[in-house]
Amino acid sequence: MRKIIAAINTTLDGICDHTAGVPDEEIHQHYTELLQEADAILYGRITYQLMQYWQTLIKNPSGEKSMDDFAMAINNVPKIVFSHSLTTTDWDSATMSNQTIEETVLKLKQQDGAPIFVGSRSLIIQLMRLNLIDEYQLCVHPVVAGTGMP
Repeated sequence: MRKIIAAINTTLDGICDHTAGVPDEEIHQHYTELLQEADAILYGRITYQLMQYWQTLIKNPSGEKSMDDFAMAINNVPKIVFSHSLTTTDWDSATMSNQTIEETVLKLKQQDGAPIFVGSRSLIIQLMRLNLIDEYQLCVHPVVAGTGMP
């Protein structure tokens, strides 16, 4: 039975905003290692579209090893996207889910294999309400955002 692991960045005051913290080499390395252990990662539309940035580093590496390694890891891991407005993805390793988050996760949990990560705030909240998350991995940035989505 697979684990469903919620992995997300947050600030000291509990705000989930990708612009509030500055990802450094250590954070990129940590998430690279997590993704290399995953069978898939689940994204909502907003996070999926933010993560598409990393495709640019596949085509034109930055020269910063930790960023380029993360770009390769995120490119290689299968991504399952949940959206009411997107109908297709333009990333070879991404697919649109045609089921609800609950149906998809229940099916994934029953299979053997490596963990499934959830990387979107909205999906984490939905799965928390359904009691389907097995583990939380919070990366706490040492800043106080003050405003944003908790």
